[in-house]
Amino acid sequence: MESYDVIVIGAASAGLSAALYLSRQNLRTLVISKDIGGQALLTNEIENYPGFENISGFDLMNKFHQQASKYGTEYVYDEVVSVTRDSDGNFSVSTNESKFRTTALVLAFGKTPRNLNVPGEERLAGHGVSYCAVCDGPLYKGKEIAVVGIGDHVLQEAVYLSSVASTLHIIYTGSRVDKDDENYKQLVSDQKNKFYLNSVVKEINGDKLVKSVKVLNRGINPPSEFELNIDGLFVEMGYIAKSDFVKDLVKLNSSKEIITDKLGNTSAEGIFACGDITDIPYKQAVISAGQGATAALSAFNYIQKKKGLRSMNTDWKTVKTDKTNVSVKLS
Repeated sequence: MESYDVIVIGAASAGLSAALYLSRQNLRTLVISKDIGGQALLTNEIENYPGFENISGFDLMNKFHQQASKYGTEYVYDEVVSVTRDSDGNFSVSTNESKFRTTALVLAFGKTPRNLNVPGEERLAGHGVSYCAVCDGPLYKGKEIAVVGIGDHVLQEAVYLSSVASTLHIIYTGSRVDKDDENYKQLVSDQKNKFYLNSVVKEINGDKLVKSVKVLNRGINPPSEFELNIDGLFVEMGYIAKSDFVKDLVKLNSSKEIITDKLGNTSAEGIFACGDITDIPYKQAVISAGQGATAALSAFNYIQKKKGLRSMNTDWKTVKTDKTNVSVKLS
């Protein structure tokens, strides 16, 4: 079983910011998430993130991801199903595929990609079923794949997947699409992209890997079912909050948000939280990023204390001189 100093659950503004700060402190850091970017991927244009007059959520999260990776952050694309505290005070984290040990936890999962809840999905998750185009898209270069979802987000992801696939099937669950949307016009102008309006995935087939999906076209009368032979399916069905797996470890409010203090501490020693899953009322990317940095530094101090080492109380230190006090930033 792999052991880490800190495991971060979630990989959007909060989780990736936490991972960046933790990795820069030379802590072995693992991020576990079904995707990179979370809800930010639903936003085509972000105009209020400092430093960027206009940037897509996809591009912003990709920059977060690259920066955290630069300092050694490790990633597992999976879903956490349980967390337990061990007899030594550390934690065991179980996913659908693996199990890990960690000294501290940072809960930053915000909202989780929504499942299709169809036969074959759970069994083939990670084996051809993916919830993150930017994470897994390059694995399907030159292959025939499908993406299922609704709204601007799935069209944006489809544009990216179209750049790597030999054939892309776009299973659009809505009955209408904005035909003036630039992403839509780009997709339908390329013959390798096949668009299925008002259609849903009914079943995912394959032994060890995805081989095909059954699709129901609801846009005709009577509805017609057909099968697509594909190598991979990307699920883009939006996001939901899932905090039940930590409800016995940390205190939640009536909205199932994790209650934290101003330093990102939860009610449980060694567990910190940040981002949209907390009870902080302002759900903004820049606020989540700041919370992520705060929770990371609190987790660092917790580990330092456990090791009997000096903690970091502040980033600024006042140095006395003959004339005045000077603030010096600690690196």
